[in-house]
Amino acid sequence: MFEIDGSQKSGSGTILRLAVAISAITQQPLHLVNIRKRRPQSGLKRQHLESVLAAAKLCNATVKGAVLGSEELFFYPQKIGGGHVEAVIETAGSIPMLFMAALPICIYAKKPVTLHVAKGGTDTMFAPTINYLKFVLLPTLYKMGVKAEITVQKYGYYPKGMGEATLTVEPLSTLRPIQLETFGKLKNVNGVSVCTFLAERQVAQRQATAAIQALTLHDKSIQPQIHVLNAVSNLYQKGSSIALWAETDAGVLVGADALGELGKTSESVGKSVAENLVAELYSASTVDVFLADMLILYMALAQGKSFFYTRCLSDHVNANIWLMETMLNSTFNVEKVNNLYRVEKTCC
Repeated sequence: MFEIDGSQKSGSGTILRLAVAISAITQQPLHLVNIRKRRPQSGLKRQHLESVLAAAKLCNATVKGAVLGSEELFFYPQKIGGGHVEAVIETAGSIPMLFMAALPICIYAKKPVTLHVAKGGTDTMFAPTINYLKFVLLPTLYKMGVKAEITVQKYGYYPKGMGEATLTVEPLSTLRPIQLETFGKLKNVNGVSVCTFLAERQVAQRQATAAIQALTLHDKSIQPQIHVLNAVSNLYQKGSSIALWAETDAGVLVGADALGELGKTSESVGKSVAENLVAELYSASTVDVFLADMLILYMALAQGKSFFYTRCLSDHVNANIWLMETMLNSTFNVEKVNNLYRVEKTCC
């Protein structure tokens, strides 16, 4: 049985999600203590609980301690079946974080998986937006052989949520390693600017316009194509978000995203996300700061050497590497190369 202390390193929900995924994939029981111990409110919140329950449905696991506020969990997995799985968050808890918890498990299912999540947040604080997952994470994982798609039925925001999305995944026998050595030359910059029931204030358009202006101010050769979406599917929660991504001729995909907030103008939202993307472009990193920690698990599961360059190391990167070395006996090496960090899984 895996014995994992959730207070180690970042002490966040990421340790919970990845530990449960590894338990399901390896079919080894997990005992997790001190869940989210370093967070202001420790223990399982609604989105973490639903992530565990969705994982349990995927692998027919027996779970003990899966209640709100729990700081201890026992997870006894069986074979990963697949098929259709339903999850309901009932708060503005992050749907993308639930998808990230389930996706590694779905890859090893016996048959294709359709995971439908209702009444959650597609775009929330302290989590990637749904369009970042759709247009940055999934295309990058496709290079490793992962075939997955996200469909958004309803965008949802804090505090009511009420968003809805579906993840579909094709099973995969073997993950390919990913090796992102050079940045290359910029090919294109794309994006999606979304607002829900804010079209009369032109929120999505203003975010997009400000982002385009900020991008071209830094580099006039950049010609961004940003799709403006005025959504009306969620009757309960107004909100907005914007995601940008840049692709190079070396196969690199870097992104950035931002949320609309009360007291923050649409123009400032668009400008901030553009400046974050420009920071990635100027650094010539081959993985952006958010994607870096997301890739660690997939690198550990893939056969062979994988590596990338990123401009800074988050607590999540360090925590995820620690967890992979603890649970999968993977070996990672991190070194500073000029102004970037090279993160490499060195052992098969």
